[in-house]
Amino acid sequence: MLSWIYSNLGHLWGPLRLFQSFFFLSATGFAVCALTTWFVLPKFWGRLPTDRGRAFAVNAEMSVGKPISAGLIFVSIFCIASLIFVPFGARCLYTLPCVVVAMTVGYFDDKRGGFSEYQLAVFDLVIALTAAMVICGMSTTNIWLPGFKAVIPLSPWLAVPLATGLIWLSINATNCSDGVDGVSGSLTATAIMILGGLLYAVIGNEIVAGHLNIPVNREGANWAIMAFLMVGCVAGYLWYNAAPSQVLMGDAGSRPLGLLIGMLVVATNNPLFLLLVGSVILLNGATGLAKVALLRFFGVKVLAGVRFPLHDHCRKELGWSNTQVLVRFMLLHLGISALLVILVLKVR
Repeated sequence: MLSWIYSNLGHLWGPLRLFQSFFFLSATGFAVCALTTWFVLPKFWGRLPTDRGRAFAVNAEMSVGKPISAGLIFVSIFCIASLIFVPFGARCLYTLPCVVVAMTVGYFDDKRGGFSEYQLAVFDLVIALTAAMVICGMSTTNIWLPGFKAVIPLSPWLAVPLATGLIWLSINATNCSDGVDGVSGSLTATAIMILGGLLYAVIGNEIVAGHLNIPVNREGANWAIMAFLMVGCVAGYLWYNAAPSQVLMGDAGSRPLGLLIGMLVVATNNPLFLLLVGSVILLNGATGLAKVALLRFFGVKVLAGVRFPLHDHCRKELGWSNTQVLVRFMLLHLGISALLVILVLKVR
């Protein structure tokens, strides 16, 4: 909306030209979302459902009775802010209905005590497929990988299923990573911030992308604005989710966050970025999904001595406190992401 204001009224007042600056929109949007979430969240969390505790989770009793589904509030703020700060006509805006559906599914999952695993898998698949079709469209997608100088063109019949799988995995890995005060929000916000920075400064920048021999995404800056808006919302939420937490994001927050990470990865045109910026998220959550799937569908038992999500193993078997889990997971997340992203950008 702000860019529309500039295009129609910019000739009347010079300072309105700031509304065409992607950097200004990203920075201002981040601050507005953070402050709005920080102010609004405690006003409404009394109306949210309360946590019942997760079966078999470590220290689940500590969360019982706390407001859950804070994602319903901060994701709604994110969607409204996207309509204000992201330029009209940007393709990423067409993915907002997917975000709303993911939030709604998560909210009802929190409120009613849980859909079945298979119901959630189908919901996630439909959401992921819709988002993939919006992003990829029906045109050829050029992906790039380290070690390959040339781009790899994929027809929509290959690009859309690949994008769907990436987004579905991101949703579920992020959802499974939730459970320790501050951990899921911090890990996902960091991943989104890294992806937003890459889309703004590298992949969405024609000069830098050309220098690194990376196919440019002309929508990169729009995706970056959306990324920093969500980081701002999560920052406002984390103010109250820091240990000992006062409120929990629930599936209403973790599923849209995972969806956004997956969509940003697809927007980079490099599927490996899910591993590069989400390595700890995948290790914490997706490994448990793989373990259960192998046992349930193939009868293969692996990692029998390891509890999943991995943060439960660290707390139960290694004796880590919630604060130790947060700090150590974040250190690993930042170190691994920084190293791998630099290597991938340089090794072409």
